[in-house]
Amino acid sequence: MKLLVGLGNPEQKYIKNRHNIGFIATDNIAEFYKFSSKKKAFKATIQEGTINGGKVVLLQPQTYMNNSGVSVQAAKKFYKIDIDDIYVFHDELDIPVGRIKLKIGGGSAGHNGLKSIINCVGKDFTRIRIGIDHPGDKNLVSNYVLSNFNDDELKLVNIKLNEITQDIEKLVFKKEDKKIIEIQNSTKKINILTKIKNIMNNEQ
Repeated sequence: MKLLVGLGNPEQKYIKNRHNIGFIATDNIAEFYKFSSKKKAFKATIQEGTINGGKVVLLQPQTYMNNSGVSVQAAKKFYKIDIDDIYVFHDELDIPVGRIKLKIGGGSAGHNGLKSIINCVGKDFTRIRIGIDHPGDKNLVSNYVLSNFNDDELKLVNIKLNEITQDIEKLVFKKEDKKIIEIQNSTKKINILTKIKNIMNNEQ
């Protein structure tokens, strides 16, 4: 079983915020793979379904970003899920809009949602880091992450999220290497396995 976690804030006013890209990404996955309707559990909303024949639970913590780990810990314990089978979708300031990176393990890089999860279950889960760009001044970050994407950014974000959604079975069920891997970085669809193999070959 795999646990896919989307990070965000639960109120309607936050729904299109940059900080809620994790919710948006997991909603896309649930719709594409026809998951069950949302229900409440673990201080979160959850949906269940299958991808590539494997059982998957989608979890969106409703605790607000800073306490996301509480929900993840409760779901992990209930389903007896290994940390290697936890995938967290979240916003990333240090990546431009329209780019997505995969990382396994590491610190929180100042992201409070990740920090909470690390504190509750450990650090060795997979992060799907979705670029939202940086406002250029750290003093502007708090307001920036709670702002909405503009129309041009939203179009690009939606294209990339659709691509990662369609490739999610390769990402989740055919993971080959525990390294920082960049995916979906051009306007063309990139096969994740091919990207991984190219990176590995270049490093040899």
